[in-house]
Amino acid sequence: MSKHFAIVGSLLRPADLLAIKDELQGRTDITYPFYDAISNYAEVEEKATKVIVEEQKVHGLSVISDGEFSKSLWHTDFVWGLGGVERYVAEHGYYFRDFDGESRYETRKDIGVRIVGKLSGKNHHFISIFKRLKTLAGENQTVKLCVPSPSHIFGELSWSDNVGIGAVYENTDDLRKDLVQAYKDFVSEYADNGGEILQFDDCLWEIFAEDNPNSPFTGQAIDQNTAALELAQIFIEINNEVIDYAHDLGLTVWTHNCRGNYASRNMGAGSYDKIADLFLKNFKYDRFFLEWDDERAGSLKALEVFKNRDTEVVLGLLSSKTPKLDDELRVKKLLEEAAQILPKERLYLSHQCGFASCDNGNELTQKEQWAKIEQGQHLAEEFWNE
Repeated sequence: MSKHFAIVGSLLRPADLLAIKDELQGRTDITYPFYDAISNYAEVEEKATKVIVEEQKVHGLSVISDGEFSKSLWHTDFVWGLGGVERYVAEHGYYFRDFDGESRYETRKDIGVRIVGKLSGKNHHFISIFKRLKTLAGENQTVKLCVPSPSHIFGELSWSDNVGIGAVYENTDDLRKDLVQAYKDFVSEYADNGGEILQFDDCLWEIFAEDNPNSPFTGQAIDQNTAALELAQIFIEINNEVIDYAHDLGLTVWTHNCRGNYASRNMGAGSYDKIADLFLKNFKYDRFFLEWDDERAGSLKALEVFKNRDTEVVLGLLSSKTPKLDDELRVKKLLEEAAQILPKERLYLSHQCGFASCDNGNELTQKEQWAKIEQGQHLAEEFWNE
């Protein structure tokens, strides 16, 4: 199998695990990680994780995850696991664009994150999750853990009612300081427990793209909007501080950027062309998982910012959102185009996002999921002659 094919991280959950996750959605009497809420929850999750790890090995994936089977949503579980954070069921979920491009599609409502004390990343449940993954994968298998980026969480927390007069944090500067330290605490424990690859997932870069119709900065070039540029710089500084710390501990740090992925729906647009000189150029990640599954991402010209760096780029040319196999001629054409910009050995192929960033997953079957993964592997083998 090709070492140049990769998965972003999440995979479709089995029915018994989904049934438990569905039951948890409306519960207001539970505390993360929720195992006490349902008697067989931990057992079902561990059994399902064991199966998905073996399936990835059988399918020849060179770097595997736990399918993110321990998560409800791609980012909230990690935040719920921080010291000083409380989960709650909100009045409404996130709003995604429905298939008609105009209607709103509401997600599950148990997305609430409330700061109730000083943030801490020590003794995080995700360390236990990682240790289980490492044991299940075996000594000779490379694994990765996926968590939300520090800047993404900073953005969501600072835009909510978690900051202000009377709150634990009266200003975003204090929030930023403690959040970064919480991430450093977590990163340190991850490294101490044998972690090698940590992936930061992020969905906020595109709000700074002037061609994103779903952004508060729509139509405003980033270099002409002081407030937007200052916020973007804060995001970059937050992530790079944690990345530098992780690098000092010997970790490899990757990132995945997404425009929203919930039940095969997206949240917005915004091309990489408009933000390449800011985010792609300045982030210190070792590998970027970027999505180019449709026209929203713009051209591959954005890859030019990586020319004088050793950074690896995973081209998300395939779609995890549709049950049909992808257009192979399109993928091959774009791979050839990318190879004219960056050396082939620094390029990889993937789907634009995971198959189940949130519990319910995208609208395809597990059989269709593996067929699409096999197609990706075949295309990678052919392109890289592996």
